Amino acid sequence: MAKLYFRYGAMNSGKSTAMLQAAYNYEERGQQVLLAKPQVDTKGDREIVSRLGVSRPVDFVLSPDADAYQEFSKERARVKAETGLEVSCLLVDEAQFLSETQVDDLLRIAVLDEVPVLAYGIRTDFQTVAFPGSRRLLEVSHAIEELKTICRCGRKAVFNARKVGDRFIFDGDQVAIDGVDVTYESLCGACYLEESGGLLGSGRRRVLVEPPEVAYSSAPDADFA
Repeated sequence: MAKLYFRYGAMNSGKSTAMLQAAYNYEERGQQVLLAKPQVDTKGDREIVSRLGVSRPVDFVLSPDADAYQEFSKERARVKAETGLEVSCLLVDEAQFLSETQVDDLLRIAVLDEVPVLAYGIRTDFQTVAFPGSRRLLEVSHAIEELKTICRCGRKAVFNARKVGDRFIFDGDQVAIDGVDVTYESLCGACYLEESGGLLGSGRRRVLVEPPEVAYSSAPDADFA
């Protein structure tokens, strides 16, 4: 049975690059792939854009109310008509912007159509709150893989902090596309809490002790330290 894979990571962890490499690997072996992304991701318009400078057009874009299963089926039929070959894989970039229903459609594509689906995205927003699409992917994906990057301090980055100019901000809409109105910096848990004054998306605040330490009621997970 084909599977739904969710490959997530903080920004700058190479998600788009890894996705384009996966597409290349399939095609190098003579197989057909489809690439898709949510319409809300306006960066690159109809292209997947890697920070390394590699880009590639997607085969279809999903509007917020689009039927992902139907759109995939239409593009799959087009590929079959044009090449005589079946689609071997569906790759989805910026999957955090999908609706929960669209994520369920990705699962149906994998299970019912037996086409592997590789979804790439970030887990949480700049306030450390899960995107609806990411939360659903964590709930239903067959396999979950973290793509890692580092914080400015050298530890593993796990959060995506939003900046306007040189200033970190912690209020605002959940979606603001990188490079359009704002920029982002990937931070570890300690650096994020230092910049936010101990505030997380739920509004909980911890008393900061001498930087860079943070006062916890119990020891934090090593990945977040």
